[in-house]
Amino acid sequence: MDYFLTDTQAEIQNLARQIAREKVKPVRAELDEKEEFPWEIMKVLAQADLFGLYIPEEYGGFGGGAFENCLAVEELSRVCIGVSVSFAASGLGAYPILLFGSEGQKKKYLPQIASGQRLAAFGLTEAGAGSDAGGTRTTAVLDGNEYVINGTKQWITNGGEAEIYTVIAMTNPAKGSRGASAFIVEKGTPGFSFGKKEKKMGIRSSATRELVFENCRIPKENLLSKEGMGFLVAMKTLDKSRPGIGSQAVGLAQGAIDECVEYARERRQFDQPIISFQAIQHMLADMCTQTEAARALVYAVAKFIDSDPKDVSKASAMAKLFASDVAMKVTVDAVQVMGGYGYMREYPVEKMMRDAKILQIYEGTNQIQRNVIGTAIIKEAAGKKK
Repeated sequence: MDYFLTDTQAEIQNLARQIAREKVKPVRAELDEKEEFPWEIMKVLAQADLFGLYIPEEYGGFGGGAFENCLAVEELSRVCIGVSVSFAASGLGAYPILLFGSEGQKKKYLPQIASGQRLAAFGLTEAGAGSDAGGTRTTAVLDGNEYVINGTKQWITNGGEAEIYTVIAMTNPAKGSRGASAFIVEKGTPGFSFGKKEKKMGIRSSATRELVFENCRIPKENLLSKEGMGFLVAMKTLDKSRPGIGSQAVGLAQGAIDECVEYARERRQFDQPIISFQAIQHMLADMCTQTEAARALVYAVAKFIDSDPKDVSKASAMAKLFASDVAMKVTVDAVQVMGGYGYMREYPVEKMMRDAKILQIYEGTNQIQRNVIGTAIIKEAAGKKK
């Protein structure tokens, strides 16, 4: 479908597509096998000025929004979401600064992130605080002009590779989620270290590590917004970033379709290509229809977010939920279309199916997305009665 992109948006899309095909595709299997962080590709993306797509021009960015970022993420994901999440997770770490940072914090950190000079990451999840973000146990205690942070964050994308971290910690545990605050912590700060690189089913080239804080002292001015705002910082950040997960899902699904359509045209059974069989055509028809529907929703939500409405939680959750469920189904079907070959590492759909599962889990499981959507529906219904 034609989504009537502007010339600039089409240029962003084409640039990301070119990098994906020329730089990512030749090495994606090797990166996956070796579980190697794609630093060389990150440098290429930095040279192409793609890291600053959503960052305002006054902070060294392109001045676009969620939609422009989604276009780039989709094209990278069409080839490898292990690479695309390494790129996109820097935005997840940057959004708290962009949304809640002081002018001084924005001027200090956003240009570095926009240029790709330094990657960012977001530290929210803990062993006992995954879906229950309010169960955070990491603490930050004010001591003079410094906060002292203690605790551990788990499963942090770009952990150990990024140099700028936005971290949620409890400044007043007695208040529960209202006692959480957000902080900026730089790699190399004494008392801040990393756990081992996790061994994952999919997105193996991305880095996932623990963040470990042991009496880690940071300047008081590294507090984002004010004390007690941490939970709001986290939720507003995820509202902004979840369409990016949707764009990963759309790109991954489209990539799987590309691979299995090409295969179905060449694979012959009963003296004809298998794409001529109605059973295969029906599977492909469903895969393409579902993917296009997911793309339309993700694009619409990204544009809605860029219009700066008051509340985007429901729409953002819908984009993440629907698109990631589609990606999982489409990649499973792609393996089925390709049969035994699809199950072999020689073909990329095996990797795509492994990669797809994480999309239903990170940045809020799809069960949590349904909770978010359901809660919003209840509030809307109550509002109409008044």
